[in-house]
Amino acid sequence: MPEKQTLERARRDKRQGKAASTQAGEFVKEEMDHIREGKHGARSAKQAIAIGLSKARRSGVELKPPKSGSAKTKQSAARDYARGHGAPARSKSTAKRRSASTRALKRESTSAASHQALAKQTRSAAAHRTASSRSSAARKAVRTKGPAERSAAARKAARTRQAHASA
Repeated sequence: MPEKQTLERARRDKRQGKAASTQAGEFVKEEMDHIREGKHGARSAKQAIAIGLSKARRSGVELKPPKSGSAKTKQSAARDYARGHGAPARSKSTAKRRSASTRALKRESTSAASHQALAKQTRSAAAHRTASSRSSAARKAVRTKGPAERSAAARKAARTRQAHASA
């Protein structure tokens, strides 16, 4: 069950007219925090993100199941989406099964939520996209920023460019 604060942040994002993926990001952030706190681990950053997205769908975020991916992933996402949109709950899993799932996650490393692991995941995800797709996403992001945020982003970009030029 997501924390109350996470649900509130996601609702605030929705009120502000932000995208479903932004709302879902609050749940992913919560998952990363859980892993960093040592509540449980994850096999990879990808798994940690998947858990967060699943929670988001179950909480009613308008995040459609993916078009690509394995049949199992699509089916699971569709089930979570339906659950968050009024479908009746499936019969509750047994205590034995629940504790087995928790134990399995507890055995995993917490390095899946490290800055290094997330950066690696981000880069590999970006590499799968075309340059024009990344560029249009950046242009769209600029439109959602206010003047102060835009100025801060420009300063950060200049700093990044400078850091990479000297390296």
